[in-house]
Amino acid sequence: MKNIIICFSALLLVVACKKKEEPHIMTDVKDLNTVPLEYPQTEKDSTSFNILLAGKEKVADPYQWLEDDKSPKTLSWGDSQMQLTLKYLKQIPYREEIRARLKELNQYEKVSTPYKKGGYYFFAKNNGLQDQAVTYYKKGLDGKEEVFLDPNKLSKKGTTAAQVLSFSKDKKYAVININEAGSDWSYFKIKDVEKNEFLPDSLGKIKFSDAAWYKDGFFYSRFAESRVPQKKGSRYSAKNQFQEVYYHKMGDPQTQDELVYVDKNPESFSNFYTSSDEQYFILNVSQGTGGNKVFVAAATDDIRKVEWKEAVDDYANENTVIDVKNNQFYMLTDREAPNKRLVTFTLDQCEEGFWKEVIPENDNLLSEITMGGGKLFANYLEKASTKVYQLDLDGKNKLAIDLPTLGTASGFDGEDDDTSVFYSFSSFTYPTTIYEYNIKDQKSTEYFSPKISFNPADYETKQVWYTSKDGTKVPMFITCKKGLELNGDNPTYLYGYGGFNINVVPTFNVNMIAFLERGGVYAVPNLRGGGEFGAAWHQAGMLDKKQNVFDDFIGAADYLIQQKYTRKEKLALSGRSNGGLLVGATMTQRPDLAQVAFPEVGVMDMLKYDQFTIGWGWADEYGKPNDPKMFPHLKKYSPVHNVKETQYPATMVATADHDDRVVPAHSFKFIAELQSKNQDKSPVLIRIDKNAGHGAGKSLNMQIDEMTDKWSFLFFNMGYKELPKKTLD
Repeated sequence: MKNIIICFSALLLVVACKKKEEPHIMTDVKDLNTVPLEYPQTEKDSTSFNILLAGKEKVADPYQWLEDDKSPKTLSWGDSQMQLTLKYLKQIPYREEIRARLKELNQYEKVSTPYKKGGYYFFAKNNGLQDQAVTYYKKGLDGKEEVFLDPNKLSKKGTTAAQVLSFSKDKKYAVININEAGSDWSYFKIKDVEKNEFLPDSLGKIKFSDAAWYKDGFFYSRFAESRVPQKKGSRYSAKNQFQEVYYHKMGDPQTQDELVYVDKNPESFSNFYTSSDEQYFILNVSQGTGGNKVFVAAATDDIRKVEWKEAVDDYANENTVIDVKNNQFYMLTDREAPNKRLVTFTLDQCEEGFWKEVIPENDNLLSEITMGGGKLFANYLEKASTKVYQLDLDGKNKLAIDLPTLGTASGFDGEDDDTSVFYSFSSFTYPTTIYEYNIKDQKSTEYFSPKISFNPADYETKQVWYTSKDGTKVPMFITCKKGLELNGDNPTYLYGYGGFNINVVPTFNVNMIAFLERGGVYAVPNLRGGGEFGAAWHQAGMLDKKQNVFDDFIGAADYLIQQKYTRKEKLALSGRSNGGLLVGATMTQRPDLAQVAFPEVGVMDMLKYDQFTIGWGWADEYGKPNDPKMFPHLKKYSPVHNVKETQYPATMVATADHDDRVVPAHSFKFIAELQSKNQDKSPVLIRIDKNAGHGAGKSLNMQIDEMTDKWSFLFFNMGYKELPKKTLD
């Protein structure tokens, strides 16, 4: 062994001496490109629109025609853009090498957290490279596995996603939610659990709905026939309004479903729930992605005579009724508690003055409460990493649950008579592992551990704190190989989100290994706008304070450069959805910051975002364009409206033809402006997935294709003639 080490050290010395001769070293990016960047012509007209403020604010909208994403003209334009993008990507000499490695990494069995329903345990599993995970079930933990639901048989292209949504109280029936081609539109089917057969029932026109069983049917939310866009093509871009709650009785056609509730405000979401004992009804009503009203009632067969009582009468806070036990409603709320607390109340005394604290607020975010085996499980975020505690239903006898390391745990959900519950645990280099937790003994036993072709022990994750523009300290996770040399020469992938109170926590992404093993650095800051540190952290990055999020992201990049992790020429920015907005705003404000940018499925037109599908629901996060107070802020950072004639990073915008959450028009307009005004020879391209949506339900092979193109584009535009050598070979 000693001789091997000496020989290896000598080899490293030789490599170091010949560094300038290595074919994979950094070179002038423009020397590598052999594809002429002749962008498709994008018609730019004099179209404009008015935003009603104190008067009328006229806004130029020269690419408005791209909003009609199903028109022949737009489809032809998109095809031309993709032809150029694919032609560019095909010149990259190591693209297929990357694809092969990603397939190898993904070729392993993946299993979800099991859950018990009646006498069966259900779980999802992907045997390797299946496009969609398959749901299995078995009688008892040692029973024979049988396929319960295989989405791969619902579509030849693997683009139909399906999952079990909820079970009837007697566990005889299950509602199955099905989405096609990545769209948020879905339809419900019912399956007989024992017979493993679908019933004739089929419900459509559904979007963002649960299924709450009550007796021989269930409550769900849908857009009524008159509210669903009928014009060809508009189904994926038209504004969605008037979500209504219905009750469906098994065996009846959907046309006979009974209307239960419709809010007076057309721009609202209404979701109906029942307690696990079916003794109580719960109704959540929200006007966006922020706070919600909560109504509660005693269950009744005559839906028209439901006597609702207001437990929460405004939209100022986030409130979630976990369940009802012993006639006590358990509700997680951030009302008077930015880091959240758990309270209880009864139906007769549900007003805030009668609430009783079960788990008071503390210094860390109480992110989730689950129940199982007659216990509460409190999931906290401490410095953006999970800590879980077991408590009695009255909040007493708090016990910490040991977790493997810094990371993220979820699950701990079960029925009242369960003696154990399951949970998953993962981190940036800790593959998602399933554990069974014995409630009485408070001990965890490994239930499933994946076998992947890499060694997690070769990598490390550290959490650092840096200072943002206004002096705020912001945490960031940095993952890389152990012993990484801080020489300013490491390819670095900076990912951010920063919005909607969403927690960005340590989770495992096997595709990231293909980057890390080539000497890459993966950096994830917890930007303001997220929820990692409670409501105050979220509020510091929303509405008129949104600029703080961009400043935090820029500060993360500056930190990585100052600390010699990387330099501008080897830094890539990435974000999806609200994170796509983040990258778009960052690169228009600081086009000199990075070498590569990946703004994906981003909200890019901040002056019209509320005019498409459910964009109106984001107004409590961004502010309304027609609000005189918010208009100047939105206009100042809207990526589409702030592209100027300058040099931009090599950019690959991403969208999909069935994205009906953040419609493709956002990305179309942004790339059109970039191609019109970019003064550098670096590519500014767009990648348009077909038969895909915002991201959920995308087939595994499509995900591999996407990551192949991302890593290829990244390394190529950082000047690598060949892939960097694996640092751990």
